[in-house]
Amino acid sequence: MKIAVVGLGNLGRSAVKIVKNMPDMELFGVFSRRKLSDTLHYDEILKYKNDIDALILCGGSAEDLPVMTPFLAEHFNVVDSFDTHADIAKHYENVNKYAKTGGKTALVSCGWDPGLFSLMRIYGSAILPDGKTRTYWGKGVSQGHSDAIRKIDGVIDARQYTIPDYNYEGENPYKMHRRECFVVAENNADKSEIEHKIKTMPKYFAGYDTAVQFVSVDELRKNHSGFPHGGRVVCDNGESAMELRLKLKSNPDFTASILVACARAAYRLNSEGKTGAFTMADVPVRYLARGNILDMM
Repeated sequence: MKIAVVGLGNLGRSAVKIVKNMPDMELFGVFSRRKLSDTLHYDEILKYKNDIDALILCGGSAEDLPVMTPFLAEHFNVVDSFDTHADIAKHYENVNKYAKTGGKTALVSCGWDPGLFSLMRIYGSAILPDGKTRTYWGKGVSQGHSDAIRKIDGVIDARQYTIPDYNYEGENPYKMHRRECFVVAENNADKSEIEHKIKTMPKYFAGYDTAVQFVSVDELRKNHSGFPHGGRVVCDNGESAMELRLKLKSNPDFTASILVACARAAYRLNSEGKTGAFTMADVPVRYLARGNILDMM
């Protein structure tokens, strides 16, 4: 199947690398808004709508995917990692409308949370309905939150670490986690204004214990160049417990691996005439797999 990647940030570069290593896939190309010698320009993407089996969308959830995914879903089978939890239902409905119109298939909010962790929460509620489910993120770099900071005027680059409190056994995510932000600002930027915008940003930082530290470009590259992450979902009713735990050296590589598997599923679903928007919870596991699932039982 011919797969194309949209966006050449950290997630996009990881997706390109993983698609190239898949024997059942061919990298058609990479679309970018930047004029680069080894990419196709995003403005010309519709020229190729009959040549591509699925697009992997690697934009940010704050501004890119809410516009990009529904637009492209009318013309291509698409996969995205939209991760603003409070807006997933709205995003799903919007994408579904356009994908249905174009007869295409879209898998939305595919990553590890939302995505794999969502599946674990669903399993927990089904298998241990009298139990309690808690989701912990981190410690690690959140790509979505880091991207949201970079969208602020005056910010050159940023890393946001999500740090869980595993001793907290309640279900309030604002108390379960704190956020540490390392920000490179332009020389003439108002740092107090940037800090205020970060700490009050709805759906990202507002309500959390958030610390902002301004650093130089060199310090960010030296001490915060990696993208580790992880987390766990715990479902427990006092007698039985289920847990999914991730420990990731590279958040972009792992997230891209999920998107690539979902691109395979989107193509297969569409080949069977199933159109519209789907989540990972809607997709039979065999559609994700490369090999024979009976050999994995």
